[in-house]
Amino acid sequence: MHLLLAALLVSIDLPGLAEAQEIEAPGVMATRPAATATKVERPPVIDGDVLNEKLWQAVPPIEGAFVQKDPTQDAPASERTEIRIVYTDSALYLGIVCFDRDPSGIIVSDARRDSPLENTDALRVILDTYRDGQSGFLFGTNPAGLEYDAQVLNEGQGGGSAGGVNLNWDGAWRVRTRIHEEGWTAEFEIPFRTLRYPNRPVQTWGLNFERRIRRRNETAYWSSLPRQFDIARLSLAGSLHDLQVPAQRNLKLIPYGLGVIRDDPGSPRTRTRGEPGLDLKYSLTPGLTLDATWNTDFAQVEVDEQQINLNRFNLFFPEKRPFFLENAGLFAVGSPGEAEVFFTRRIGISPDGRAIPILGGGRLSGQVGRGLHVGLLNMQTEAVTGLVPAQNFSVGRLRQDLPNRSSVGLIMVNRETTGAASLGRDYHRSFAADARIGLGRSALLSGFAARTMNPLTRGNQHAWQVSARQNTQAWELSGAFTNVGEDFRPEVGFVSRAGGFRKPEFLIFHRYRPKDFLRLQELRPHVSYRGFWKPNGFQESGHLHVDNHWEFRRGHEIQTGVNFVREGVVTSFSIAGVPVPAGTYDHRELQLVAMANGAAPYALRLRAQIGGFFGGRRVALTPGVRLRFSDAFNTDVSLAHNDVNLPTGRFTTNLARARVSYSFTPRAFVQGLLQYNDAADLWSANLRVGWLKQANTGLFIVLNETQSFEDNLRPPSAVTGRSLTLKFSHMVDVLR
Repeated sequence: MHLLLAALLVSIDLPGLAEAQEIEAPGVMATRPAATATKVERPPVIDGDVLNEKLWQAVPPIEGAFVQKDPTQDAPASERTEIRIVYTDSALYLGIVCFDRDPSGIIVSDARRDSPLENTDALRVILDTYRDGQSGFLFGTNPAGLEYDAQVLNEGQGGGSAGGVNLNWDGAWRVRTRIHEEGWTAEFEIPFRTLRYPNRPVQTWGLNFERRIRRRNETAYWSSLPRQFDIARLSLAGSLHDLQVPAQRNLKLIPYGLGVIRDDPGSPRTRTRGEPGLDLKYSLTPGLTLDATWNTDFAQVEVDEQQINLNRFNLFFPEKRPFFLENAGLFAVGSPGEAEVFFTRRIGISPDGRAIPILGGGRLSGQVGRGLHVGLLNMQTEAVTGLVPAQNFSVGRLRQDLPNRSSVGLIMVNRETTGAASLGRDYHRSFAADARIGLGRSALLSGFAARTMNPLTRGNQHAWQVSARQNTQAWELSGAFTNVGEDFRPEVGFVSRAGGFRKPEFLIFHRYRPKDFLRLQELRPHVSYRGFWKPNGFQESGHLHVDNHWEFRRGHEIQTGVNFVREGVVTSFSIAGVPVPAGTYDHRELQLVAMANGAAPYALRLRAQIGGFFGGRRVALTPGVRLRFSDAFNTDVSLAHNDVNLPTGRFTTNLARARVSYSFTPRAFVQGLLQYNDAADLWSANLRVGWLKQANTGLFIVLNETQSFEDNLRPPSAVTGRSLTLKFSHMVDVLR
């Protein structure tokens, strides 16, 4: 940790490194489109009325016509899109006209912030502010004025379980839209203080736009892309020139007040509490940001989705807390969902899903020097009597970007007990190095090597992985080998299987677009394999998957496949009270997935698996339906049903889930999540009312209720009881 901190301080203090130089991404073609922003004294009025705004009428649109990726590669877009770009000393402004000859055909599926844009007419813009061809900021909207933003890392690839496109990043910006007889229009205001960029008086940024016309299943780009890529492919973006961006600093304070009323089983009284908290965000440089938090609370976060465990391995619950999700991709090292060196859910959440109070902490993250990404995180949790002692968590991360989508990095993770309970021996540390090497425009080599350190463990505490991938328009080929030692146990990370494993895997994936055959848009036949062997050579699992995806022009999709599965059970275990003896089980199962057009007012889907299961038979059916009553009112209902017949007994499980959302405006909503798990005889309800102001701050009212009739079967994420929470937070822009 001290070496990482020293490297950071040197990078900040040396003028030659602090002033980042522009790195032209290899593979960016000279014919890629270019745009220039016009500087103005007064900003446009952000109301969505681009056609009648005098400022926009005086600015010429950027050059370059949109080109399709779907449904017809490299064909001109079916509708015209005009984009104008201006900026002031404080913000970048986009005036966009999405012409449409039939505005009645515009599809709007949702208006909630960060809702998926696959099933709606939409427009997205990506800004590669460092012009490194790897990382950027993504903003988007639809005709209802939805606010969509994300951080992009490694061109959207990797990034651990958080992914290379982090939708949980919430910046302070605005967008307004209008639908009219010529189509729809959008106005974006993106303050420079929301972005990170080099310290240069005149800059060139990477730039691309994506437009979706949903009724035609059309996706088109300003800077054209091959069909195997999406807007995150920054090495193929166009450019935005001659930006005179201020080297300003940014200080935001976000105080909050919290009130909670709670009823717990076995407690005769209703408990109430109220407390304040504070978050701080300060830009030390245009590229380096300090985030600090005191008395941290995540009351507004949606509860975990329940899961039913039908095997003997650890369940993986994704991180949902905003503070930990911001810049999560920077701290990600390892194999997602299998062997992660750092997993933020180990901070402030007990193994059985209960919240552990976080006293506070801080994070320093960003980019300094020539492509050097820095991350430092330190968090302190409070002791909970009978559960856990007070603990401190610290993480240091360095990643150096190299030409052609390449990078090398280091990470160190430390957990130690603080206070009287520590005795100086209760600690755990993890170290890792990782690398990515881009070969040409379509191939990538990557890998990591890690080690854990625990004073009570002396066995094989190492893990490593090597992988290779080739991704072209017609073929995707990949292979990897992962080795996890039997004593590799990152206490602030995640390992899916205890006792270590060796895992070879491969994928052969083909994309084919037939002409006038069954109204198909694309066929995607593929075969994949993954196998897990124990360190002693015993095969614990094997999964060979042979499949074909049938994508139709109207948006429907069918997937037909067969799985060849091997399960090696070393020690007998039970599922739903039915024992599974030790032994090796080989079986096959048929798989069918059917999905109707997701843009329709109602969209049915079904996933079915029928075949062998631990010496018996299993029928797994997961039907679902999404109902869109309007762009404001959506609901989604699903049921995961398993009927299992083993030689030692028979059982069924059902997991029902219903989501309901209503948006009064893109920033005011009601959301509900109702779940029932009959394996644990557990049901839960989560109701959230939100009135957002900016950057996910505002008023939240959250009702949680979980009831279990058999506490010993309660899943890890569940805590029985009832609570009503009111939280109000407000952003104060101190230096504005």
